Amino acid sequence: MTATDAQVRILMRERSKGRTQEQAAAKANLSSRNTVAKYEQLGRLPSELKRPRRYRTRADEFGVDWPRIEQMLQDAPELEAKALFEWLCAEQPGRYEASQLRTFQRRVARWRGLNQAQVATLEQLHEPGEIMELDGVWLNELGVTIASQPFKHMLIHCVLSYSNWEWGRVVQSESLGAVRLSLQSSLLKLGYIPRIVQCDNSSAATRRLGMQEESEEGQHRTYTLDYLHLLDHYGLEAQTIHVGNPNENGDVESSHGALLRALKQELLLRGSREFDSIERYETFLFGVMDKRNRTRQVRLAEEMAVMKPLQATPLATSVKHKVRVSSGSLIQMLRKTYSVPTSLIGKEVTVYVHEWSLDIYYAGQLVDTLPRLVGQKIHQVNYRHLIDTLLRKPGGFRRYRYQEDLFPRLIFRCAWEQLNGWQAPRRADITYLRVLRLAAYTLESDVAAALEWLVKHGQPWDENDVAAWLEPEPVSVPQVKRGPVELKQYDRLLTLAAEREGIYEPA
Repeated sequence: MTATDAQVRILMRERSKGRTQEQAAAKANLSSRNTVAKYEQLGRLPSELKRPRRYRTRADEFGVDWPRIEQMLQDAPELEAKALFEWLCAEQPGRYEASQLRTFQRRVARWRGLNQAQVATLEQLHEPGEIMELDGVWLNELGVTIASQPFKHMLIHCVLSYSNWEWGRVVQSESLGAVRLSLQSSLLKLGYIPRIVQCDNSSAATRRLGMQEESEEGQHRTYTLDYLHLLDHYGLEAQTIHVGNPNENGDVESSHGALLRALKQELLLRGSREFDSIERYETFLFGVMDKRNRTRQVRLAEEMAVMKPLQATPLATSVKHKVRVSSGSLIQMLRKTYSVPTSLIGKEVTVYVHEWSLDIYYAGQLVDTLPRLVGQKIHQVNYRHLIDTLLRKPGGFRRYRYQEDLFPRLIFRCAWEQLNGWQAPRRADITYLRVLRLAAYTLESDVAAALEWLVKHGQPWDENDVAAWLEPEPVSVPQVKRGPVELKQYDRLLTLAAEREGIYEPA
């Protein structure tokens, strides 16, 4: 009779207590004393007596092609079993079936376990107050909207390696300005200074070495002067990970995933992903990070005990530029083109570049605030700035370099194309520009609604029809019939009030 390891341990324990073989067998729920005698003689557990099976119970389904599969796995270790199986089916049509995929995947996994070495994770020892890791993570998958518009953004995430205390700021790109904003906010929140700030090799902190520059230990990148100036201001040391090794920033990388999960859960509990402004959204995000940081106070206290208090004053998070407005009422800023009011043509303006906006100042007065462009879009011309010029020079509209920006919504382009089908080109341009002026001096949304209705019905229309659509319906004012005035009723009212206050005694 076979026995389990647990049963053998029981019978051995009972025998050590002086029990007979029959008593030990009964205690271990075995029907024969011979089994007790067998394992007493062997002195080993049943699991130790098992030998691996070295024979096959059925034919090897992949035996013919397996040597070639092994060679392919050796030459390209990153090959996935599913892709390899699909290739095998295409090479040997009719030999294999889709139901054999799982068997093939197990076979490949077993081969890799026996033959393919991997890079092990090397757990690091972290010293309190030593390193703050910094990295950017995109948060677009949260599906957040600002004022009903999809919000494309990322978080520059700062994490202390020892305690995993975290902080960060919402930005639109991993630029030096974004790094400065997040790092300073994190240090101000923390109130202390770690010894090292570690980041990856992004262009915000590093640059490629020129051909004439000497590289140390084969390095191909070095720190930018502005980044070093930022760290020197706070007395921080710079450190980067090796190129292509994000695992060296493991603490902040793992915190990315945990924070994303926490944000998703908090958004579900909130019941909405819509926020009125970026500031409101950041307040929500700060609350989530504060909640996560409450569980890290013990180790954070250990870090604060060895870190220096923050004493340096914060650097300005905006960058100041002086530029001259061109004759086209345009300025060039950070290789992007923006329009400004035409009153500034030929004037030198001061531009403060923030993370999300540009503030335009002239003669010490804030003239306009423009959304800051990032990424592939290289120009932003506001039709409100140029509409009067366009109406004075309508011939310049059709071939205007930035014409695309003069269609603030898709319906405006549809309307212009419809006008082109009905009217001569110059007349169509003038009609459209007059409609655009209505949008500039009234509400763009109302003009868009009017165009939606007019374009949909397909009847000829012009700017007068749009203007008529915008006129409010007259409100009828009811006529009140005036009756005769009787002063006795007013006297009676005064008398009642005086009696109630106790200041009037009837005669």
